[in-house]
Amino acid sequence: MARLAQTAGLTDIQREILSTVRDFVDKEIIPVATELEHRDEYPQQIVDGLKELGLFGLMIPEEYGGLGESLLTYALCVEEIARGWMSVSGIINTHFIVAYMLKQHGTQEQKDHFLPRMAAGDVRGAFSMSEPGLGSDVSAITSKAVRDGDEYVLNGQKMWLTNGGTSNLVAVLVRSDEGHPEGTAPHKSMTTFLVEKEAGFGEVRPGLTIPGKIDKMGYKGVDTTELIMDGLRIPADRVLGGTTGRGFYQMMDGVEVGRVNVAARGCGVAQRAFELGVQYAQQRHTFGKPIAQHQAIQFKLAEMATKVEAAHAMMVNAARKKDSGERNDLEAGMAKYLASEYCKEVVEDAFRIHGGYGFSKEYEIERLYREAPMLLIGEGTAEIQKMIIGRRLLEEYRFQG
Repeated sequence: MARLAQTAGLTDIQREILSTVRDFVDKEIIPVATELEHRDEYPQQIVDGLKELGLFGLMIPEEYGGLGESLLTYALCVEEIARGWMSVSGIINTHFIVAYMLKQHGTQEQKDHFLPRMAAGDVRGAFSMSEPGLGSDVSAITSKAVRDGDEYVLNGQKMWLTNGGTSNLVAVLVRSDEGHPEGTAPHKSMTTFLVEKEAGFGEVRPGLTIPGKIDKMGYKGVDTTELIMDGLRIPADRVLGGTTGRGFYQMMDGVEVGRVNVAARGCGVAQRAFELGVQYAQQRHTFGKPIAQHQAIQFKLAEMATKVEAAHAMMVNAARKKDSGERNDLEAGMAKYLASEYCKEVVEDAFRIHGGYGFSKEYEIERLYREAPMLLIGEGTAEIQKMIIGRRLLEEYRFQG
């Protein structure tokens, strides 16, 4: 077991789960990740393996057939999986955000209908907030739902949908003005709809089109798509929680889980970059000795290891805070911001240690170098995290003069 990024106070069950996942990553993910990534190929065999391990039900309560584990256990599993290949952690992250939102906010019928099949991995979740013209400004959403008898008719275009093609359940945030008079604050007139669809691309149900995969610099293998709604009819009982106007709060609750996840991904990728850097530094010789014996490289390794350790500690703290039932937006924002920034820096230092070979597609660090930037953007950019952190700090430290 590696010396870095250890977590104190884990139960025997948690340690067993993590050991199983790490073993799976070392044997089933790391040996094939770079080849699959270069082909931009969906890792079906890996996903089937995760399904067999029961990971799609990790945080889903036992009464619905899941393992009922904590956010901490999940985040530590994500850290291990991202260490192998970050794209695979994206496949389960969006699934879990939807499962978490259902568990926290769904009606009993919605939980009974979806959660057992999600726990088994037979229903795969995706969630959709962003649109082509708004980025991080969720309040500017223009997609609309209009009531029509026992149904709603949805129109609009969504963007950056992870698992857009492979999922068969999408939680979609749209504007719904029903019962919300003109002048209502934008975040109070949004609703989350649970949209069931066929897996695949093209028109996946009447009124719903998934155009195809967006070609990306990194974060390959996992499908990232648009979602186009044109007269999409959804029954009223598929409003998450049964009440309109709660969508923004439901999504933000899910995103807190997502931010801990992105922090965990940053920790996993940084850990792998450190492993690659420290290994290469001991194998590569210059001026008659391994480059690890040059002080310049030792300083890099020292900084990299410290960043791996610090990011892991903040991620664990954010997960434990959410598990305790407390508000964790400050801790999740800090962890996501720090872990993604440190991940980029650790990856770059490992890349520098590799010298010219870091630029070669034969070496794993080349893939990590293209993957790390996604973490600076996903689940809210670094700048958005700093805004959230700053506002929360001003709430906590309000000047009383």
